[in-house]
Amino acid sequence: MFKGEVVPKDSEIVVDRPHELSNSTHDIAYYERELAKAFAEGRRVLRPDGVGTIVFASKTTASWEAILKAVVDAGWIITGSWPIDTEMEARIAAAGQARLASSVHLVCRPRENPDGSVRADEIGDWRDVLQELPRRIHEWMPRLAEEGVVGADAIFACLGPALEIFSRYSRVEKASGETVTLKEYLECVWAAVAKEALTIIFPDADTIGFEEDARLTAMWLWTLTGGKAEATNGENAEDADADDESEGSAKKTKATGFILEYDAARKIAQGLGAHLEDLSSLVEVSGEQARLLPVGERASHLFGKNGGKAAPVKKKKPPQLDLFKALEQAEGGESSFGETKVERHGETVLDRIHQSMILFAAGRSEALKRFVVEDGAGRDQRFWRLAQALSALYPSHTEEKRWVDGVLARKKGLGF
Repeated sequence: MFKGEVVPKDSEIVVDRPHELSNSTHDIAYYERELAKAFAEGRRVLRPDGVGTIVFASKTTASWEAILKAVVDAGWIITGSWPIDTEMEARIAAAGQARLASSVHLVCRPRENPDGSVRADEIGDWRDVLQELPRRIHEWMPRLAEEGVVGADAIFACLGPALEIFSRYSRVEKASGETVTLKEYLECVWAAVAKEALTIIFPDADTIGFEEDARLTAMWLWTLTGGKAEATNGENAEDADADDESEGSAKKTKATGFILEYDAARKIAQGLGAHLEDLSSLVEVSGEQARLLPVGERASHLFGKNGGKAAPVKKKKPPQLDLFKALEQAEGGESSFGETKVERHGETVLDRIHQSMILFAAGRSEALKRFVVEDGAGRDQRFWRLAQALSALYPSHTEEKRWVDGVLARKKGLGF
């Protein structure tokens, strides 16, 4: 709909918190066509040198891809995008809605000639577009970080500058003459954003040196609002269930961990050169959701017993007791694990950090010392850099935050 009267020079179109497109009786293509008609009409009444703003909020990548395709097909050039907080937290909670505190404002200009006709003869070269994309993201993301725009908000704020490269053309073609779809381009945008975000998460560090599980974990936590993640761990599990019900899903058993929409998780992983199906010990996929497993659930995989999963840490019991039992189960009994020896070392830096966190949580001080000092886990500088990054990324109320801080607090005392 149009907000207020349409003015000749500038206008604003509001897509006012629609239901998720995938939940409708119509398919995505239907909405793309109808939205394109509305956006085309907005462009028609706007002067060629005018500015239009489209306000939109959605949690799903499918909805974003649909609206962006409609904008481009309607003859707009997207020149900027900014997330702006538009909802009061109290209002959202009272309405029982999913937490969408920000709406993204897409700033657009008509792709028109001075006489108002749409430019339809400008063909972009795919190689040139791909070459310019990482440069544009590199220029934009540090500015966003300086202004406190991080996580998912930063991803959406990068859409405008990234899409200006693509939408300035009538179409973009490969050397073969094949037309590049917006969906294909957005996959490249996610990859560029993910790689640039890692340089923010790990400043002054060679991110290539971290294995894919570490890169994915860091990016996953950063995406969940840049270290203020709404982990469904402990107190927030009930809130997550309420969100699921508000979106029309059936009530499910409470899940712990850090949850992202599956398609968003897949795009993040793909952008980092990882594949979710190869990381089943770290990520669990269920329907349209992907869950980054809590560290406590990885105990059996990390310490043995055929890589099986330990029972999750229970809220009403001391975590030390639960993890003590998990370690016993993983090694087949207390005597086989012992107090001072870790028989199985993690294959990656992230695995070894998670092992040290579990040892700290279970009160195995001597085993932790031997593991970090004598067994050499702490001699790898990536261990401490990744631990420091995870400390900054884990939400303050989570057990993971307390555990990794406990390991870091022993760094100096252990001689590092």
